[in-house]
Amino acid sequence: MSETVYLETMGCQMNVLDSELVLGQLFAMGYVSTQDMFAADLVLLNTCSVREHAEEKVYSRLGQLKKHKVHHPESILGVIGCMAERDTDGILSRTPYVDLICGPGQLNQIPALIREIKETRKKAISLATYQSRRVDPAERSTMQFDTLEALDLSRRPQPGAALLQPYIRIQRGCDKFCTFCVVPFTRGPEQSRSPAAIIEEAQMLADAGAKEVTLLGQTVNSYAHMENSKRFRLSDLLALLQDVSGIERIRFVTNHPGDFGDDILVAMRNLPKVCEYLHIPAQSGCNAVLRRMKRQYTVEKYIDLIARARDTVPGIEIASDFIVGFCGETDAEFAETVNLVEQVMYKNIFCFKYSPRPGTAADRTISDDVPASTKRQRNIDLLNLQERISLDRNRPMIGKTVEVLVEGYSKAALKAQEAEQSRGQEIDWRRSNQLVGRTRGDKIVVFDDDEAQVGQLAQIRITAATALTLHGVCVTEQASRTDSVLPVLQHSR
Repeated sequence: MSETVYLETMGCQMNVLDSELVLGQLFAMGYVSTQDMFAADLVLLNTCSVREHAEEKVYSRLGQLKKHKVHHPESILGVIGCMAERDTDGILSRTPYVDLICGPGQLNQIPALIREIKETRKKAISLATYQSRRVDPAERSTMQFDTLEALDLSRRPQPGAALLQPYIRIQRGCDKFCTFCVVPFTRGPEQSRSPAAIIEEAQMLADAGAKEVTLLGQTVNSYAHMENSKRFRLSDLLALLQDVSGIERIRFVTNHPGDFGDDILVAMRNLPKVCEYLHIPAQSGCNAVLRRMKRQYTVEKYIDLIARARDTVPGIEIASDFIVGFCGETDAEFAETVNLVEQVMYKNIFCFKYSPRPGTAADRTISDDVPASTKRQRNIDLLNLQERISLDRNRPMIGKTVEVLVEGYSKAALKAQEAEQSRGQEIDWRRSNQLVGRTRGDKIVVFDDDEAQVGQLAQIRITAATALTLHGVCVTEQASRTDSVLPVLQHSR
């Protein structure tokens, strides 16, 4: 009987991709996936260190697994990803029953670590900070990047899997060193993959059925690769991907406003496959706060970038991230963030309450002096404001027809199907025919249809709108449809 693996992913899109690559390695070893962590032979938690809450969630999960580990000592319990790199000592002291600890730069070593644990029944640890000091740090970083790039290219879709919108890593690490952020410490300096490797991976994914790809980087717009005395920028890479047969949509996240060139906007306008969507975190609408964050741009420059984006790329949708309650943030400074959100009128925002991260400049040098209750209220206020803006932006969509990539069944349909499963009944795949898709501008659309196929593009006429979701009916010509719906439980991301 095959051994089973349970892998839980927390955090960003980069972690999602890392988990896919790790699972690919484990499947090659003969493991099969399970959704029951208490029955798995191998449990891996792919972790995030961006916020304290994310790390406490990991410790909570490890606490739940303690009894399982006691009763099944032969099972392997591992913590991988950014938290493994940042809080190794905490993991070892708080959860000594963890067997495997592996940082995000050493994920290609997981098969060897598992074999080592099975042979020795001792802990196995692989982290950037644990590498031999005889190797020059720059050389070590390059070695790690080369092996991980090979891991990216080793990915292969599993038989029967729905390959809809895969991620492609084009860059690792970050050189910005924002005072609140641990990423430069957990993922290292910026390094960009070669265009040839990226194109090879994109074509492989397209050949496996992918219609859309999302390019990933900690600061994706900083992508730069030198080859034969030629410097490839993100705009050059987008032009190369435009020619990949089978790919119909291209996205890229996440961008940094400090070094965003107009060449990217021109590429977005001129290349038909590049979607009209830009995720570009502001983090604050106050220059004083941005200076304390060391964000390397001003509010005025940020607003100018948004204006240029909307002037250059017709119909572009813009999303952003904000941190509320950063060190020293006054009511007046928060009001400036509110003003920025009102002025830009985002498609949506992601809002987070500041929590100090050990090892960062803010934690070392600036007092976390904003009360938790104030952070919580500011978070609520900003999200409520954005909800009103999103609703105002979505309502004019009613009556229009949009193109969506059908991602799968909606959450409501999945819930109905799971309830049916729990009663021991065979799933009727047409019991709920509500599907979900996404527009080129990253708007979520749900619609009822018996014939639209998962993984295909469909034309949807919008009939209703909420702040988060558009509702519609499929108006795709019958001749372009297939006869059946793919029986795939596919959550939209």
